Amino acid sequence: MQRYKCLACEYVYDPAEGDPDNGVEAGTPWEEVPDDWVCPLCGVGKDLFEAE
Repeated sequence: MQRYKCLACEYVYDPAEGDPDNGVEAGTPWEEVPDDWVCPLCGVGKDLFEAE
């Protein structure tokens, strides 16, 4: 699965890991991450992530 990197802080969203601390289960592809999800490190929205 495609990973996505935050353009603000370089956090990488890896679908294999998800973001369970913020309600996104492991195995969740980027397209299914809720639109209101924000980067767990810096708080920017999904619109500031790009495919890695």
